[in-house]
Amino acid sequence: TAHSVNIKERLDFSCALFDADGGLVANAPHMPVHLGSMGASVRATTARHPVLKPGEAFALNNPYFGGTHLPDITVVMPVFMEPPQSASPTAPPEGEHPGPDAPPPLGEAAKPLGAKQGGGGLPAFYVAARGHHADVGGVQPGSMPPFSTTLDEEGVLLDAVPIMQDGRFLEAETREALLTGRWPARAPDRNIADLKAQIAACQAGAAAVAAMIEAYGPDAVARYMTFVQKNAEQAVRRAVTKLHDGAARVPMDGGGEIVVTIKVDAAAGEAVLDFSGSADQLASNFNAPSAIVDAAALYVFRSLVDDDIPLNAGCLTPLKIITRHGSMLDPEPPAAVVAGNVETSQHVVDALYAALEVMANSQGTMNNFTFGDEDRQYYETICGGAGATMRRAGTSAVHSHMTNSRLTDPEILERRFPVRVETFHTRAGSGGAGLHRGGDGAVRHMRFLAPMEVALLSSRRSHSPQGICGGGAALPGRQRLRTADGAVRDLTGCFSISVRPGDIVEIETPGGGGFGAPNGDPA
Repeated sequence: TAHSVNIKERLDFSCALFDADGGLVANAPHMPVHLGSMGASVRATTARHPVLKPGEAFALNNPYFGGTHLPDITVVMPVFMEPPQSASPTAPPEGEHPGPDAPPPLGEAAKPLGAKQGGGGLPAFYVAARGHHADVGGVQPGSMPPFSTTLDEEGVLLDAVPIMQDGRFLEAETREALLTGRWPARAPDRNIADLKAQIAACQAGAAAVAAMIEAYGPDAVARYMTFVQKNAEQAVRRAVTKLHDGAARVPMDGGGEIVVTIKVDAAAGEAVLDFSGSADQLASNFNAPSAIVDAAALYVFRSLVDDDIPLNAGCLTPLKIITRHGSMLDPEPPAAVVAGNVETSQHVVDALYAALEVMANSQGTMNNFTFGDEDRQYYETICGGAGATMRRAGTSAVHSHMTNSRLTDPEILERRFPVRVETFHTRAGSGGAGLHRGGDGAVRHMRFLAPMEVALLSSRRSHSPQGICGGGAALPGRQRLRTADGAVRDLTGCFSISVRPGDIVEIETPGGGGFGAPNGDPA
């Protein structure tokens, strides 16, 4: 029910369920960079508001307090259940978990507390929905400024702001929060509509879990919330026993370097991921809050598990993640971070896969393309090549790793905005050579039919996606402006320009690296 194209059409959102401690239990498989960091948003909300009540919801985007970057606004809703009159007589002993094939014991049903009912105690669980808003203010329409150096240039800060109380949406207060600061949100009506959609999603999720609790009893559901996390933990431990120590260095365009050392304790099924050697905090916006590092690690190690398990907090239990405060992976405020969520996160994933010798570099960027004016703002990420593995070639023209959104259909895009998609196809030959080739990138040309401010925030333009085990590097990305009078100008991977009617922005995204030497002998 969202209004923005970015959430409604591109599906740039995520929904998840959390236990009473804020631990991720299960989620819709949408955006990995969201899902692995949303637990921090839940815990940050409870830290800001220790006493919670039924019918409340909060909005948070503070990267230094549970968020990732400002366009990603998380709505957190606590859910209370009225306890049963007596304990379930079939409850197993404390600490005992049902087996994966055992049905949950049926206990006495709990009653969900509605929005306007009373009730004390602690929430039974939390639901949360994160959406990438098309604009939250800042110096650039679309709130993805390529050259921001401080957080306030990237948009409005929402620090666990109450947006619903006693089941009533706080529209006036929410609007005021969106219009604060030097660069307020440009389209608060759309932000409010999207926030209402996020609340509706949370209410739907809360109702579904409440129905489960009514059917099986609160004790059984609570035990299964613990069980799925414990099961995921054991699945990751089994995967870790097959890994080995490793290290990787992944340089970034414009300065900065991701450095990781992995130490594996196969007997214990545990691993230490040490990022403390990564570059110091950057003057650019490629800094990534530590929650993003957690999200990348959660994604990578979940992908190593063959079992069909939901991605949840249990996947992180066997891992010890080390970052260094004051580095680009744990910066100090008010450092800019908008690219950390979308670009640096991709490089962290590539570094982990390279250190484990599992997968060659994928395109390593989301190719964040924004355009707009004071009335219209649009944001999209553009697909590219995936890295090859020991088992298969990389996929071409796909959103990979920390992004899992889709592109807006041209019909919708051209109806809602004064643009025309002139070209969109696979960039043949851009993947790295190897025993298994890397996937090819994409070519996308956009013609503008009205004056607009246009920006690209991307990477892997100076540093090519690398192959592993003897595989070749992929072609880096490139971009240019073709003006209405026929002039052509090459552009950098991060640019901000004004276009006129008839101008075309041409973007070629990177491919993925190859795996193994082309002669068939892995190096």
